[in-house]
Amino acid sequence: MRTTRLPCPSKSQIAEGSGHSTVDGVAVAGNRGGRILWSVPPAVLVVEDDALIASSLERALASRGYDVRSVGSVADAIASVESARTDLVLLDLGLPDGDGMDVAAHLTVHHPDVPIIVLTARAGEVDVVLGLEAGAVDYIVKPFRLAELFARVSAHLRMREVLAHGSIGASTSGVSLGDVTIDRAARRVTVAGSDVALRPKEFDLLERLARDAGIVVTREQLIEDIWDENWWGSTKTLDVHINSIRRKLGERAGAPSRITTIRGIGYRMERSSGPL
Repeated sequence: MRTTRLPCPSKSQIAEGSGHSTVDGVAVAGNRGGRILWSVPPAVLVVEDDALIASSLERALASRGYDVRSVGSVADAIASVESARTDLVLLDLGLPDGDGMDVAAHLTVHHPDVPIIVLTARAGEVDVVLGLEAGAVDYIVKPFRLAELFARVSAHLRMREVLAHGSIGASTSGVSLGDVTIDRAARRVTVAGSDVALRPKEFDLLERLARDAGIVVTREQLIEDIWDENWWGSTKTLDVHINSIRRKLGERAGAPSRITTIRGIGYRMERSSGPL
């Protein structure tokens, strides 16, 4: 298994300036701020079979203070996640022994708290939707600028830290809306007394809508509250998560929903809704 770990580079190895350049096919944005200092460096796994791209990502992430390792196949990615601490995964989809979606599926089942950012040349809308539905929290199309990647990695790691210690501003009380009960403290959702398994961001999104039940929450506000105020990605991510929540709540396509879409504006959680 090809696994590479890089130590944090010296100051002379950290990019300076504000211009953009390209290294091994990856666009690089200059950084004047130096690397971020962490008490325990977040462990990032790069799953990329192109050695040049992988090494460029390793150097760039190490310069920001991350503990980076890389592998180049589905089998090695799964083995690496199972054998070492992993806080975030950067995942290419085109791998020699299978599809990156297989890695995402494994993580979704066995490590649902580990955020996955897909890095791929597949730019079609269907590919983006499939990637997000497979469990990715973000989807970036190559080529991309490292400044953008840094921002997204940092945002998802911050959110993971928040989830580990409870949502910001969440009370310990629960809320019931019709047959749906949301227990904030236990991060548990039930429908008519039966548990519903939601991924972390799905829970946060449902809880956010329930907090203002009966009121339309704009798409922009939801993106800012659940993802990050400096979110760079497509708002299609929001729609995919809403549709996933509806399915997990047992709603049928085309039937009335507990979450109403206000086209062009946002979503509203209905105050009272029985079984659908």
